[in-house]
Amino acid sequence: MPEKKQGFAFEQSLSELDALVQKMESGDMSLEDSLKAFEQGVKLTRECQKALTEAEQRVQQLLENQGQLETRPFESTEGE
Repeated sequence: MPEKKQGFAFEQSLSELDALVQKMESGDMSLEDSLKAFEQGVKLTRECQKALTEAEQRVQQLLENQGQLETRPFESTEGE
């Protein structure tokens, strides 16, 4: 069974982003609520993009070692 990584929940954030988009598209939000939703959406989008970039880096670091695939950790660019 794959182990669950603690911390960022990509699928949950993606669901929240989808819900925000649906709310905003409904047209039933005030301008202020729409702006707050937009800000939250930008934040979620950035977090999801970061998680995807880190996942891509991990995949790229797959190495073949004597016929066996292994991964090695990469240094996160967090804080830049």
